[in-house]
Amino acid sequence: MLAEISHRPWPVPERPWLQAQTWERLCFLHWRVPADTLRELVPEQLELDTHDGSAWLGITPFRIRGLRLRGMLPLPRLSAFLELNVRTYVTHAGKSGIWFFTLDAESAFFVEAARRLYRLPYHHARMSWRTSGDRIDYQSERIGARFEGSYRPAGPAAPPERGTREHFLTERYCLYTEYENQLYRAEIHHPPWPLQPAEAELRENTMAPVDLERDPLAHYSERQDVVIWPLEPVA
Repeated sequence: MLAEISHRPWPVPERPWLQAQTWERLCFLHWRVPADTLRELVPEQLELDTHDGSAWLGITPFRIRGLRLRGMLPLPRLSAFLELNVRTYVTHAGKSGIWFFTLDAESAFFVEAARRLYRLPYHHARMSWRTSGDRIDYQSERIGARFEGSYRPAGPAAPPERGTREHFLTERYCLYTEYENQLYRAEIHHPPWPLQPAEAELRENTMAPVDLERDPLAHYSERQDVVIWPLEPVA
């Protein structure tokens, strides 16, 4: 994976990565949101990243497989589970990345580890999915937040072209978080996303921190391999 780096917006970090994951059958669901609506929900040190004059809010259901720390093999029964995250897009000092409002996972062990290692707002949730051919029915529920819907690919896979909306929404190589008034960043690497247009039907969705009025823009990816570096403080 680290042999393919020409698509990156900045060099791969020289220090060792911390963990590797594979993301499977992921759906990007995106809504156009006025930037003013999200501004107060993101730390002042970060600038909201916009496209077509708007901020964007994403919800991404998927399955993690093959989770492992560097130098270790995946642990049985701990390395595969469902996750759903809610996010927007930000920049700091020229590095565009992801800000997570919430991340839900069905693994209580992973939730606790991610909170400690990455200071991210993870929640343990009751989650399930059912696959039928290329269709995925996905559910996630915890106190105050529920997602139920289905999605499927609806076209051929191709990497997003630089400068397009699809590239803006998916090609992100770091995440930001805040802990005790200190901003942190974790670097991420993956190959270009093999994106497909998707069809999605949402039956219930109370995950977002703001109201979402329209049907989402939907994209699908069958698989993505990822490595993630440790958190580092941002000046």
